[in-house]
Amino acid sequence: MGKYVIAGNWKMNKTPAEAVELIEAIKPLVADATCDVVVGVPFVDLPAALEAVKGSKIGVAAQNCHWEKSGAYTGEISAEMLKAMEVGYVILGHSERRTYFGDTDVTVQKRMRAALDAGLTVILCVGEYLEQREQGITGEIVAMQTKVALGGVSEEELARVIIAYEPVWAIGTGRTATAEQANEVCAQIRDVIAGLYNDKAAKAVTIQYGGSMNAANAAELLAQSDVDGGLIGGASLKPADFATIVAAAK
Repeated sequence: MGKYVIAGNWKMNKTPAEAVELIEAIKPLVADATCDVVVGVPFVDLPAALEAVKGSKIGVAAQNCHWEKSGAYTGEISAEMLKAMEVGYVILGHSERRTYFGDTDVTVQKRMRAALDAGLTVILCVGEYLEQREQGITGEIVAMQTKVALGGVSEEELARVIIAYEPVWAIGTGRTATAEQANEVCAQIRDVIAGLYNDKAAKAVTIQYGGSMNAANAAELLAQSDVDGGLIGGASLKPADFATIVAAAK
């Protein structure tokens, strides 16, 4: 199956100095990690984080990027800018971006195209709202988000795409999908990939679960057949908890 990747999404937390302090605390705890480890930090923390992770196994992600290379887009950051800084990853389509800042399936696809063209690895977030789960259309929603985002993405480029299934109702709420629910949707996403590409591509793609994964439930979630890692929110700000999750990804 896909390579295990544990990525922390710090959201709007930590100053540059605090980011360095957190990374320095995490580094020795994940030195023996058998999976890929990534920290997704605010834009202003990127230079400090990139310097702090040198000599370690930790990669650095931005939390968003614009679809244009440059232009009159006040407050935005381009994928080209991130690449110039030697950022390796970017998180796209997070539900908070969709809910609060107007991201749609179409704009996520445009951001995806720009990020891949710049040589970045994308952590693509997909997931349903509670009402959609209760209506029994989780599979359709997640399939549509995945298909639109991957429009025009070649099989070769797919190797630089990580998909994070994040049920919106489980983000920041303390609610978590059961291990079985998480695995079921991750398997559905893998089936979508098989349909768009082929079985080989579907087996190779990394599919994470995000949505209140923490030190207590990580082992059960990561033991599932179609869960290849996690996109971690609050627990990624706690070095010991984050390290426990990383250790569970074997």
